[in-house]
Amino acid sequence: MPDLSDATRGRLLFGGDYNPEQWPEETWHEDVRLMKEAGVNSVTLGVFSWAKLEPRPGAREFGWLDRLMDLMHENGIGVVLATPTSSPPPWMGRLHPETLPRDEDGRTEWWGSRQHFSHSSATYRRYAAAITEDLAARYGGHPALRMWHINNEYCTYDWGDEAEAAFRGWLQARYGTLDALNRAWGTAFWSQGYGDWHEVLPPRRAHYMKNPTQVLDFRRFTSDALLECYLAERDIVARHTPHTPVTTNFMALWQGLDAWRWAGQEDVVSIDVYPDPRDPFGGQYGALVHDMTRSQARGGPWAVMEQAAGPVNWRGVNHPKPAGLNRLWSLQAVARGADAVCYFQWRQSRQGSEKFHSGMVGHAGERGRTFQEVKRIGAELALLSGKVAGTRVEAADVAVLLDWNSWWAGEQDGRLSREVDQAQVVRAWHRALWEAHTVADFAHPEHDLSGYRLVLVPQLYLMTDAAIDNLVAYVEGGGTLVAGFQTGVADEDDRVREGGMGARLRDLFGIRVLHEWWPLDAGETVDADGFRGTLWSEEIEAADDVDAVTPYKGGELDGLPAILRKGRARYLSTLPEPHVLRALLAEIAAEAGVRPTLAGLPAGVEAVRRGGLLFLLRHGRDPVTVPVPGRHRDLLTGAEVTDSVELGRYGVAVLEAVS
Repeated sequence: MPDLSDATRGRLLFGGDYNPEQWPEETWHEDVRLMKEAGVNSVTLGVFSWAKLEPRPGAREFGWLDRLMDLMHENGIGVVLATPTSSPPPWMGRLHPETLPRDEDGRTEWWGSRQHFSHSSATYRRYAAAITEDLAARYGGHPALRMWHINNEYCTYDWGDEAEAAFRGWLQARYGTLDALNRAWGTAFWSQGYGDWHEVLPPRRAHYMKNPTQVLDFRRFTSDALLECYLAERDIVARHTPHTPVTTNFMALWQGLDAWRWAGQEDVVSIDVYPDPRDPFGGQYGALVHDMTRSQARGGPWAVMEQAAGPVNWRGVNHPKPAGLNRLWSLQAVARGADAVCYFQWRQSRQGSEKFHSGMVGHAGERGRTFQEVKRIGAELALLSGKVAGTRVEAADVAVLLDWNSWWAGEQDGRLSREVDQAQVVRAWHRALWEAHTVADFAHPEHDLSGYRLVLVPQLYLMTDAAIDNLVAYVEGGGTLVAGFQTGVADEDDRVREGGMGARLRDLFGIRVLHEWWPLDAGETVDADGFRGTLWSEEIEAADDVDAVTPYKGGELDGLPAILRKGRARYLSTLPEPHVLRALLAEIAAEAGVRPTLAGLPAGVEAVRRGGLLFLLRHGRDPVTVPVPGRHRDLLTGAEVTDSVELGRYGVAVLEAVS
């Protein structure tokens, strides 16, 4: 099975999406000159080129792409060749309106943007397979080809007729009988019982709240339907080029796809990551996304497929990156396991919806600050390639559990608090680790957890029996477990478990009775012994065999447990304030034998070990002195470092021990 090393060939990839069809052909040679100057060694071609490749049904216009592929090869630049299937040509929607998706109100989503395809349309799939087949046949043997990029940011929902039929078929495969579906969906509620499969629909617009398990299954189905589209194209290119790796780019912390399921079908796991430059914890967000992507890549190298060299164009206010921040976040990705650092896009567009989204070459051209910083990043990645490419991040002792099924189920309309966002809860727990200089993996709750000293469950509202068995076995095997509020409430059909939490989990955490959930309003806090809780609280009665209780103080929950400990398991019925959560998890980690990457680090400094190198990254503007015992050489500057290193504004040092 090919992997990223087949594309990188022993070096870090650097480049980005290249859309030369937007420019006169004479610009291409200017682009190549600038790419070589910047150290670009990889470009992604063809992502949004379907209308140019197939201007009429069945026509093929490959001449321009032939010339580009040859031009890239002649200049030593590899190509990640995309299938253009995320944006069908206008003629497809005109001639085949059934290929257009429909929203939950039945309204057609027309061409004129992107992602305007029905994942369940047989006609769309036929055209997508045909263009993919011809691309693979024509370019599979081209020496510039390094990797295949299927579609782009799969994210299309469809409530149309073909999706309806496909959803029904998916449900029949999952449940077998209508009786089983009725039980799983709890259709005795509100007279929803189904007597014929043709009565079963996608969760379209309804008068009031929709059946939450129906919505959950529709999310599962949509992820699987899109995966079918990916696999169909992947299998075509793999048949032509069995030794060339294949990827598609995930969006960071996006709900729409079950990333665990998808990552298992990719040769290379790649991500699009866009932290907000104004977010004081943008670096932590990036670290979280990197840790998650590395974990989905099974600990091996992965790819940043898209990031921004400057501002994006889709926030309310799109701020540029201050000088040095692009470099910092690019090297942070490498520190946490990336072997490819790429951008959307190479040259900033002059027309279209993304003309204010930055490029590696901005509107200011080669004299602009953005391009000058890109050149520096390219040069430094070239310096690091021989030491870093193909290596792994030091094995983590901590795992954070995340499951898309739980996330989907927890977002239902009838939930207890709209203030609770699972992604933000996960980010809060990961921030506590990041600030304590502890690198973590992410894992699915049914994964083998035996290699971790500490497992964290920020929130898993929905848990399968297998997941509960896994956590119980982990603790019984000597592992340390910490779980957050509203964990283990529902089973895989979003059926509330008897007692409001799985009985084995209640026993694991020392909970006799979970009487009631007490969600908090925005900005509201609840007092506990030594700290304040946010977002949530719970009315819990502790069992007799608990080892320790941290009680609430005052209010309705006075004296009841805010935190329970029984053996190696702890349960937090609220979300402590950030500094409290950081101190608590650091204390528990130390008890479990987890040590920070480097002791004595100042706040705002991130330390990661990869492949025998120590990456130090300064997330801040003020200079700091970082203690580093022993003698090292900074690979970026060549300077020798003894006992400490100075890091300035958004500074980075990559240290190799000197004997």
